[in-house]
Amino acid sequence: MNTSGLVHLMAQDARLRERLAVRLRGALGLGVAAAAVSLLLTVGVRPDVGQALQDWRFLVKFMITTALAVSAGRLVFALGGPLPVSSSGLAGLAAGPAILATAVAAELASQPAAAWAGLAIGRNSLVCLTVIPLLSAVPLAFLLAVLRSGAPRRPGLAGAMAGLAAAGIAATFYAANCTDDSPLFVLLWYPVATAMVALAGAICGRRLLRW
Repeated sequence: MNTSGLVHLMAQDARLRERLAVRLRGALGLGVAAAAVSLLLTVGVRPDVGQALQDWRFLVKFMITTALAVSAGRLVFALGGPLPVSSSGLAGLAAGPAILATAVAAELASQPAAAWAGLAIGRNSLVCLTVIPLLSAVPLAFLLAVLRSGAPRRPGLAGAMAGLAAAGIAATFYAANCTDDSPLFVLLWYPVATAMVALAGAICGRRLLRW
């Protein structure tokens, strides 16, 4: 292949990557809108949200879930093409768990040991395990549909990251409904719901994104 041909292929590849990135942004935007509408049409926002905004534990839930959605979403962009993902991109996934670990430490320090089990179990575990996956369904479908037009080098991993991003979006909206604000509850139940969506994304990715 001569130099001009190589330059042409590189330019074409750059245009394809940019087109995929635009579509993924659109899929994320539509996913956010779909999760918001689904929440409002189903469980809705908790009635005491104004009072809850004064509690740091309520606010930190959104920090954790947003960090997950953003870090996983960035990896979806990277995994949409055939190039390998950098270790720094994967390291970004640690942001949400780091915030959660800090919040859990603060909760353990401020609450008596006798209260820890009750705070972790909470009152809405089944709702959490149901609503987060349900709110994730449409965002995950949008992301997988766009990823099919790309060339994921690792289809299963790309699908799993799409699942994590979708779960992060869904959990962010569910946090506005959930009245269990303790980081111990978030530590116990949110990862289970998120893992369910990530697993579904990985399975779908292996089947739908192979090339």
